[in-house]
Amino acid sequence: MPAVIKRVFLEAVRLERHLVPGFEAYPFCIPAVRHLRRLAFHPAVTFFIGENGSGKSTLLEAVAVKLGFNAEGGSRNLNFATRPTHSVLHRFLRLERGIARPSDGYFLRAESLYNVATELEKLDEVPGGPRPLDAYGGESLHAKSHGEAFLALLLHRLRGNGIYLFDEPEAALSPQRQLAVLSLIHRLVRQRSQLIIATHSPILLAYPHARIYLFAEGGLSEVKYAETEHYYVTRDFLNRHERMLEMLLAPEDETPTPEDPDE
Repeated sequence: MPAVIKRVFLEAVRLERHLVPGFEAYPFCIPAVRHLRRLAFHPAVTFFIGENGSGKSTLLEAVAVKLGFNAEGGSRNLNFATRPTHSVLHRFLRLERGIARPSDGYFLRAESLYNVATELEKLDEVPGGPRPLDAYGGESLHAKSHGEAFLALLLHRLRGNGIYLFDEPEAALSPQRQLAVLSLIHRLVRQRSQLIIATHSPILLAYPHARIYLFAEGGLSEVKYAETEHYYVTRDFLNRHERMLEMLLAPEDETPTPEDPDE
């Protein structure tokens, strides 16, 4: 059970719709953005879910940039740009902040962790300068696998009492490592942190009492864990994997008739 959090760093985000020049161009044409008005965050953990292209990473990135993080990831002190690909959405957002201020923060993007690791190495090699790698366990993240680098970040860099944004962290993790991340998320929550996570992982989504937002064609809606496609597709596959494999892998002219689930 998550610890009760009485203070919130980020209460909600609003789209300043009156400033949007039009909803036909990207990123405003994305249904989740087009319908966005006010999105309230859970004081502990909020999840963004949806199909690829549904806008969850776009909104997460915009919130991160609005909070002062680098668009490619890292802390607020990490300022670099390998390739400027982030959208202009952050310019049209208004954040509703709580009274408390976080003492730590980090934006993790699985797809650009390599770029962050490269920038940290450059900074670490500056004579007489700070040694940022010390905060990651003292070893280059390039010396680790993608999953090991992510876990090193969680274990060593994230200090608690912070706001953390993760974009599909499970991309580099085995199921066993995802279970370990669940425990680490709970540690951060107990250290009075707030997390916003875009994910496809049914394991991470199981974190209790989290708020889950579904990004879909109709816009944004809050759903329960057992109502998510991630949950019931995974459950049905594991419970009937042999039969489902027969259906999925059969030749088109020999597709078996689905079994009655009540039989």
